[in-house]
Amino acid sequence: MSEEPFYPTDDFRPMWAAVWQLRTRRLALGRRPLLMGVLNVTPDSFSDGGQFLEPQAAVDHAWRLAAEGADILDIGGESTRPYAQPVPAQEELRRVMPVLEALAGRLPIPISIDTYKAAVARQALDAGAEIINDVTALRGDPAMVPLAVQTGAAVCLMHMQGTPQTMQENPQYEDVVGEVYEFLRRRRDAALAAGIPLERIAVDPGIGFGKQLEHNLALLQNAWRLHALGCPVLVGPSRKRFIGQVLGDSEADRRYGTVGAALALARQGVQILRVHDVAMVRQALMVFEAAGGLDPIPLGAPPAGPT
Repeated sequence: MSEEPFYPTDDFRPMWAAVWQLRTRRLALGRRPLLMGVLNVTPDSFSDGGQFLEPQAAVDHAWRLAAEGADILDIGGESTRPYAQPVPAQEELRRVMPVLEALAGRLPIPISIDTYKAAVARQALDAGAEIINDVTALRGDPAMVPLAVQTGAAVCLMHMQGTPQTMQENPQYEDVVGEVYEFLRRRRDAALAAGIPLERIAVDPGIGFGKQLEHNLALLQNAWRLHALGCPVLVGPSRKRFIGQVLGDSEADRRYGTVGAALALARQGVQILRVHDVAMVRQALMVFEAAGGLDPIPLGAPPAGPT
């Protein structure tokens, strides 16, 4: 790279993405973020591993998330927590397909498949999934980009330094916001060049994926800068380790810290939040919006105070 990575400065006014075009429908993006409910059909995910491994338990939880107000359901069959071991595609399919087949065409909200394997994504899309949520930003499997082009699936491109097996081994950045922005810009451009339209692309800075505490906080504070990419911005702060680090308590209940992060991201216009606790976050956002928390403040303006 001969040029320093560009990312918007404090006087930048973002280009807001108004819709996310999925495979067969469009999601309108408004002032309040949409909520992507997490459904991990795994034995070892960092927060809820094993809770929904049995297909009926997973199906029941999917309906519960929809009833709580989820706008999207994200189903994954392989943990990507730090040091998690890869899962063969056939095992991943064995976990997720019974759930997808029980929900597709019945669940009123679109389904996202959380995978970096094209074989898994293909069967999930055939069963009715609308979105490919790929932690490798479509780099993990050479067949993934052609699959997205052929099927018209929406894609979420996430930043990760390293792999789940290596990402937390002392990750380093000179400018984490600029480097993540530049990575997502390059992946966006690669997707566009391959034939994936801009309106089908979302970007995710990858909180907790190859980041130390200071990196996560910098990205949370500057998520608004990603709007310059012209895509919906999706962020997943839910129950992540940084919350316990901020609180100084590794055993803290991270749900409450998730709400704090969600409000901070909503204030920056982040359009989609990936969360476990849909009802809690949705209620917080509704009150935050009603109290004026989503009203625009001119960049650089001082906070209002008593006169």
